[in-house]
Amino acid sequence: MKARTFLVALALLTSGALPAQAAAADDAHIEGRLPSGAAYLMDVPAAWNGTVLLYSHGYTAADWPNPARNAPDATTRDALLGQGYALIGSSYATTGWAVTDAVPDQLATLDLFARRFGTARRTLAWGTSYGGFVTTTLAERHADRFDGSLSLCGLLQGGIANWNNTLDPVFALKALLAPGKDIPLTGFADPAEAQAASRTLSAEVTAAQKSPSGRARTALAAALQHIPGYNDAAQPEPAPGDRDTRQANQYAAVVSLLQLPAFAWRQEAEHRAGGNPSWNTGVDYTAMLRRSPLYKEVTELYKSAGLPLSADLAALGRAPRVSADRAAVRWMRATSVLTGRLTDPQLTLHTTGDALIPVSAESAYRRAASAAGSARMLAQAYVDAPGHCAFTLGETLAAVNTLEDRLSTGRWSAGPDVLDARAREADATTEPRFIRYRPAAHPRPHDLAHPGDARE
Repeated sequence: MKARTFLVALALLTSGALPAQAAAADDAHIEGRLPSGAAYLMDVPAAWNGTVLLYSHGYTAADWPNPARNAPDATTRDALLGQGYALIGSSYATTGWAVTDAVPDQLATLDLFARRFGTARRTLAWGTSYGGFVTTTLAERHADRFDGSLSLCGLLQGGIANWNNTLDPVFALKALLAPGKDIPLTGFADPAEAQAASRTLSAEVTAAQKSPSGRARTALAAALQHIPGYNDAAQPEPAPGDRDTRQANQYAAVVSLLQLPAFAWRQEAEHRAGGNPSWNTGVDYTAMLRRSPLYKEVTELYKSAGLPLSADLAALGRAPRVSADRAAVRWMRATSVLTGRLTDPQLTLHTTGDALIPVSAESAYRRAASAAGSARMLAQAYVDAPGHCAFTLGETLAAVNTLEDRLSTGRWSAGPDVLDARAREADATTEPRFIRYRPAAHPRPHDLAHPGDARE
């Protein structure tokens, strides 16, 4: 790659004094800050192909570094620049559940790009994890700015479904493993209270893992959120029927859930929303478990432990429920719930073994898009692998190229064989893992295409 020659000062980039220029003589690398305070980053190759990719990054916790990012990683960035793509993205002005900052900051970054380089031939939104949710929000609410979108491992169930289904496993763990302890699950006064609750419930789960009955109950909790039994490439891959290894792998994911998303991240989201935006009033956990793809594993573990599953399900039914704060629900619905309405094509990509955002999030968005009449705009692809956003370089590039092909031809060509071929062409060093797959229905979907979801 040629030396990057354009490092433009913040004052120039935010003053409106940018010269119109359709292309650079050399590779351009631009950094700066938006008026909101968000950092942004632009890389444009000299041989720009006319397509700009606006990248939305994943969740960044309050105490994590928050740099501007325009690709998931350096290897993907360099490969896409080598294909001629312009890459841009911002940090978002705040961390946490930052959709109300992320959307305007991403659009402002796109505006700056147009002022510096001219109008792109094609503009694509793409993002990973929480950034997949931001991407879809951009695609739904600002369709006039984009030609298509790509969500990788995205939080496509939206905000209310996410926080509802994050509540379900911790509710089950508290009710079954620590019924007599005062452990708040929502409504935290501050981060310290959330951290204390996390430590207390984590200790109960760790102790329970030492007994067959405790392991069965942890598996039940994991099944309510569809946490897979092989969710990290560092884990041992369970043989068919090896429920003990699967449970141990789920236990590791449950511990991670308790350490961050279920308490610390929830507290930050509640602070933004002005209260608790989730609930489990009226939820039938017996029916939810029976619909789970992990139901068989749970029944086998309960049988092995000599523990009556019906008794624990009855205990869940009797446990005091959590009610939502209606104002917080309204805030989350207005800012963070998806409609399913797509004007332009969207491709989504998910691994089958994702514990942080289980693959059933994809079925939630398919449901919304179908109800909104946008199903023909949506294509969904799956990689048979453990982990969150654990895509190879070839798989990621195949997804980008598949979206480009849809925009060029007017039809989807997104079957696993086609995607495998594109991935091999992009990166011959790693065998792709696309499969034909249909995820289970999301446990508690909530989207704006189904008005009945509004009842809590």
